[in-house]
Amino acid sequence: MEKQREQWGSRTGFVLAAIGSAVGLGNIWRYPYIAYENGGGAFLIPYLFALLTAGIAILILEYAIGHRKQGSAPYSFFRISAKMEWLGWWQTFISFVILTYYVVIVSWALSFAYFSIGLKWGNNTESFMLEKYLKFAGVSENIWQIGGINWPILLIVTLIWLVVFFVLYKGIKNGIERANKILLPLLAIMLVIITIRAITLPGAAIGLNALLEPNWSKIADPQVWINAYGQIFFSLSIGFGIMITYSSYLPKRSDLSNNAFIAAFSNSSVEFLAAIAVFGALGFLATSQGVPVEDVVQSGVVLAFVVFPQIINQLPAFNDLFGLLFFGSLFIAGFTSLISIAEVCVAAVQDKFRLTRNQAVSWITGVGFVFSLLYTTYAGLGYLDIVDRFINNYGIVLAGLVEIIALGWFFKLSVYRDHVNLVSDIRIGYWWDVCLKVITPIVLIVMTGYNLYQEFFVSPYGDGAYTTGQLFTFGWLLSIVVIVLSFFVQRIRWKNEERFEQ
Repeated sequence: MEKQREQWGSRTGFVLAAIGSAVGLGNIWRYPYIAYENGGGAFLIPYLFALLTAGIAILILEYAIGHRKQGSAPYSFFRISAKMEWLGWWQTFISFVILTYYVVIVSWALSFAYFSIGLKWGNNTESFMLEKYLKFAGVSENIWQIGGINWPILLIVTLIWLVVFFVLYKGIKNGIERANKILLPLLAIMLVIITIRAITLPGAAIGLNALLEPNWSKIADPQVWINAYGQIFFSLSIGFGIMITYSSYLPKRSDLSNNAFIAAFSNSSVEFLAAIAVFGALGFLATSQGVPVEDVVQSGVVLAFVVFPQIINQLPAFNDLFGLLFFGSLFIAGFTSLISIAEVCVAAVQDKFRLTRNQAVSWITGVGFVFSLLYTTYAGLGYLDIVDRFINNYGIVLAGLVEIIALGWFFKLSVYRDHVNLVSDIRIGYWWDVCLKVITPIVLIVMTGYNLYQEFFVSPYGDGAYTTGQLFTFGWLLSIVVIVLSFFVQRIRWKNEERFEQ
């Protein structure tokens, strides 16, 4: 007889964990730039359309899969059809790859929270980040030159792995749920304080006007709609097993559709709040330097670890506190996502090989730590940049596309709609089927085709910063290996195999 599956202690615990997974680094350093570049205030129209037709629709589907099948991503797909198990492993391996470099970015955030005390990064923040902290400048021309381990970064990465181990070791209720109940309210308070401070800075109105002023002509640009779907897909933690895994720990009577709406709109609220804070601060920076806002707008690592330290340097007061709050919020957002990504892998190997939770946690954190060493080298930023680009654009998106096509076109999607309606207050209708069978697959196929066209016929990723061999090895080859490994693990028999049909 199969052991009783661990469950969340409360509905609030699950919702907070789902929000904690969705709210990550991208909410703070990616969404503001995407909104600004794609029509400002007008971007809300394609964004909300994508949220409803793709984000919430897929969230509900993945909640239904995990809740109905009561297993990790591989085990849930196996219970649908033995031939689909590889899809669950594909998503699990994608999560593992992300886990190994995401922990390093989280370590940067924690390090910069410390550096903010006394503004240890100095005046040249770009030089500090790349040369003094990452020591990347010496190998940026050729990332084949690993250049050795960056020991200060490795120390922080090791510390974070130990904390991840501890949280996962404590289990779903006492580990993941308790951590999110503490960290999510703290993150909300910190973001509100940051936002209030940012919008009261001199010049903040200029930045907010640049963000919010609608450019209605952008609505007619198909690329804007593709970018909206891309943002929703990357932001909500869909397509790589997290929500399937998390929902498998729900009790039988759980309001799935309502939970999906709460998690999705909470995530969007954080994105909007972060955008206001970021552009208020960018408006202040532009005013301080006497340049237009467009000259200081950045995204990603550059925004977080180069531009924001510049902003913090020029604040009229409480510089250290603002820096501590900003990088502390980055750390919390990243850490709550990190434990959710790790749990996907823990649950998968625990189900497949019938390990105890402690054994599964030890294996995943131990092996994950070894692979993360690559990103703590002096060439680590280059590896991270390529892997992140390809695993997101050709891993998560394609895995999500295969998932909705397989279940929408070849299995009875109505089974999962009926299951959701049986346990939920908010009933979903045929609009859900149309979104998953038609609208979202078309958009994801077009998005993937566009990315491939750009990659092969316009300009390879990095605009010449990386060689073809580097892009092939750390991008295309890694993406292919992940799929091959998925089929290989599928061939391994389940320990104490049990099948649960639809």
